[in-house]
Amino acid sequence: MPSLPKPLEIAGPWELSFAPGLGAPPRVTLEKLVSWTEHPLPGVKYFSGAATYGKTFQAPAEMLAKGRAVYLDLGRVQVMAEVRLNGKPLGTLWKAPFCIDATAALQPGENTLEVKVVNLWPNRMIGDEELPEDSLRRPEGTLQKWPQWLIDGKPSPTGRVTFTTWKLWKKGEPLLESGLLGPVRLRVVERLDAAAP
Repeated sequence: MPSLPKPLEIAGPWELSFAPGLGAPPRVTLEKLVSWTEHPLPGVKYFSGAATYGKTFQAPAEMLAKGRAVYLDLGRVQVMAEVRLNGKPLGTLWKAPFCIDATAALQPGENTLEVKVVNLWPNRMIGDEELPEDSLRRPEGTLQKWPQWLIDGKPSPTGRVTFTTWKLWKKGEPLLESGLLGPVRLRVVERLDAAAP
């Protein structure tokens, strides 16, 4: 085997944009990849939904030499990721290894990577328990009656994002790791002709 280029780590900073109406700011900058639960802003810490990471990086031409393939390895993801490179969809990754062939979309020089990550709902529901109650509940947490704001199709008057008829999570419960955790790397492989002797 010929020697191959070493994996290229795509490091920060990363621009992270959040879906609107779910309690998070429109965007934040992350110097490095960490779980959303480690962010100091409550809107990010307790965010549940879809958020998109954006990053521009340089790829050396030698990575794309003839006979080579380049794989984008996202490292760890909590929970699912949809990947676009230079505007081209690469696919959706929902289990480890979070790795996908990027050869056709990668170009020598500047590249733009977008990774849309979706997590689970518990974090936002736990975060909502930090806010005042917005409906009448029985001691065990079940709903006494439908709140008028919900019937009228209005947002919660206390700023809660989620609503359930049963309290599934309590204030202060452990949060679930969320987001693109990395490390994100490009890995080069050599294509071998299976028909060769």
